[in-house]
Amino acid sequence: MRTPIAAVIIALSIASCAKDASQVSATYVSPITYENYTCPQLAEEAQRVQVRAAQAAGVQDQKATNDKVAMGVGLVIFWPALFFTKGNDENTAELARLKGEMDAVEEASIQKRCGITFQHGAPPAH
Repeated sequence: MRTPIAAVIIALSIASCAKDASQVSATYVSPITYENYTCPQLAEEAQRVQVRAAQAAGVQDQKATNDKVAMGVGLVIFWPALFFTKGNDENTAELARLKGEMDAVEEASIQKRCGITFQHGAPPAH
């Protein structure tokens, strides 16, 4: 009887672990938001969003690491540690929104033919 209960606890704990920043998908943000921006304003906005996204990605990766450590401790040594996994929260939502904003700024830049080069992938760490 203990085995099914333990399996359920482990499965729920794994599902509640925070994702790495690279696994967080962008939330859709309409490029119409930026249609009245000039090319220099779009470049400035892209820089602002990129800095905030890098900060949020750092926090997200730290939460994911902490959850992985708690999971390891919980599975090997002390199963109540599984309850200390933080999972995905408001930081995950903010990171998804910022990724969506960056996509929208890029789309607006393309529509205006600004020639801004956007770096894809993980934001640079600061």
